Amino acid sequence: MRRVLIVDDEPHAVELLSEFLTTKGYEVITASNGEEALCHVKEERPHLILLDVCMPKMNGLEVLRRVREIDQEVGIIMVTAVHEEETGRKALTMGAFDYITKPLDLKYLEQSLWTKITLMTL
Repeated sequence: MRRVLIVDDEPHAVELLSEFLTTKGYEVITASNGEEALCHVKEERPHLILLDVCMPKMNGLEVLRRVREIDQEVGIIMVTAVHEEETGRKALTMGAFDYITKPLDLKYLEQSLWTKITLMTL
């Protein structure tokens, strides 16, 4: 079973994504901040991470940078409420697999997750 870590400081977003991914057969782990997320990456070794860009204390780009120091292979999809092309480009050059904006298109999200999982198994 594929393990997905959802990192978002908004409880509603975490709940929505958790329910959606659980019904799709994923094992879901959640974190409400960057420090918690990094602990999960080290201990749980998720296959995929849905990572919010705008979070207090440690933003998503910093979490992305630190995750890449721990695990080069984990698939990371950045999620944000603000569409900023520069942030999206930076996230992709830092090793994110995709960059999607809220409100989330769950069909697109599912397709992106499936694509990354397929690439991981090749």
